[in-house]
Amino acid sequence: MSQFNLIERLRDRNLVSYISHENSLNEILQNNSISLYCGFDPTDNSLHIGHLLPLITLRRFQISGHKPIALIGGATSLIGDPSFKKKERIFCSKNSINLWTEQISKQISYFLDFNCGDKSAVLLNNNMWFNEINILTFLRDVGKHFSINTMINRTAVKQRIIRPDQGISFTEFSYNLLQAYDFFILHQKYKVLLQIGGADQWGNISSGMHLIYRKNRKKVFGLTIPLLIQSNGIKFGKTESGTIWLNSDKTSPYKFYQFWMNIDDSNVYYFLKMFTFLDILEINQREKERHIGNNIIYDKSCLAKSITELVHGKENLLSVERITNFLFSKKNIHIKESDFDQLKQDGIPSEQAHDIKDLQDALVLTGLAKSRTQAKNMIISDSISINRQKIRKNHIFNNQDKFFGKFTLLSRGKKNHSLLCW
Repeated sequence: MSQFNLIERLRDRNLVSYISHENSLNEILQNNSISLYCGFDPTDNSLHIGHLLPLITLRRFQISGHKPIALIGGATSLIGDPSFKKKERIFCSKNSINLWTEQISKQISYFLDFNCGDKSAVLLNNNMWFNEINILTFLRDVGKHFSINTMINRTAVKQRIIRPDQGISFTEFSYNLLQAYDFFILHQKYKVLLQIGGADQWGNISSGMHLIYRKNRKKVFGLTIPLLIQSNGIKFGKTESGTIWLNSDKTSPYKFYQFWMNIDDSNVYYFLKMFTFLDILEINQREKERHIGNNIIYDKSCLAKSITELVHGKENLLSVERITNFLFSKKNIHIKESDFDQLKQDGIPSEQAHDIKDLQDALVLTGLAKSRTQAKNMIISDSISINRQKIRKNHIFNNQDKFFGKFTLLSRGKKNHSLLCW
């Protein structure tokens, strides 16, 4: 094994919130290959960008010579993790969870190498062991090792108990033991020594460490990754229009890319360290030079491109770059029909072009103007474009205005766009 300090490298990239027995873990990582895991409950048909850091961290461990295990919570998702949730989750059906498990498993496979010899990643489902244990056995073999006093005093539980309008059900309360049992089984059958997860998972992770020590007298480890919270208190990845998903059918690659392009400038280098595989020394140097010219804009673009390619692949990144250049550049762009489908999905506002008489009608229909009079004034003032070409008088649309016979881009100024769909 390499002698570099992996934990310090993770810390340099802002990827360590809390870690147990750090010195012991460091010694093991520097001299041995280990197996580690992270769990993902399929509570929807896609992961979102809140899952990116655990996935990327698993990948960093694998690149460093360790064996990652991605655990799908086919059983635990039937209950739902209550950690720091304000109210109980709505239960999902078994059929939905089975379908979502397949979809999420495919997403996870993009991030890890499942064909690299001894360090090949493994994908498991905790249904494998929860389907084989009954409630009495679980209570005797697992429940007896946990103190209710300790569990109640955990912050995630206490926050719910003290709320008179919510409280916490026994079903949710038991989730902590279920995740602890996951760690125990993975340690026993797959020699897993480390569990990673978001900072809100520390209570669940430490319960697994406790169970393994009580039953086997073995020391295992936990590492949590910081949760990213925006200045408004909302988890990173949540926007006014909803969650930023990894599934391109739910969030188009273009919208995904634009999310990263619109992050606050103060976060650019912080996120370059966390989300990309650029050399840390290069990122530090870029940060020093951020005020030179438009460096920070270039570096933000580098961040957006890197993450979009990681999640959606090279072809979708090329599509995103075509769309971006088409909207914001004067270059002659050979845009594809599929690019317009992305724009129509969630890139910019779009309208069906029924019974449109002229450009003034179109501007009112799309909301770029409030009235035909305002539309007329905008056209005269040289602020309206059709397919990036300035229009200086009212216009009757013809086939030459329609890309692929279907799409016309209307623009007011440089940033306000709408897509007419014929």
